[in-house]
Amino acid sequence: MEIPPEIRAAARRALALGDAALAAACREEFLVAGGPGGQHRNKAATGVRLAHPPTGVTVVATERRSQAMNRAAALRRLRKRLEALSRVPRRRVPTRPGRAAKERRLAEKRRRGARKEERRRRE
Repeated sequence: MEIPPEIRAAARRALALGDAALAAACREEFLVAGGPGGQHRNKAATGVRLAHPPTGVTVVATERRSQAMNRAAALRRLRKRLEALSRVPRRRVPTRPGRAAKERRLAEKRRRGARKEERRRRE
């Protein structure tokens, strides 16, 4: 999948920001995070969803009972996703097998063929 250069550039710009500036550039939503953790987790909106509009990246953190800890976890995840977006994959240089590798492969094919030929003669 090819990532458009403007999205890659937006991810690089976002990575250069500090935590507060990055959080300010995101749309932040709080949600009720169900699961283990009891009444505090099931009633309070401690889950955090961060959406970064310039890149379209969205992350969710709901594993903690504390909203502040979930916000920190969501920021860490957002940074990790932005790093992945901003990374340019190296182009693959096609390689060809060397002479020795070709000879080994052909020798193995000859041995296998001889073995099969021997089986045919016995039957």
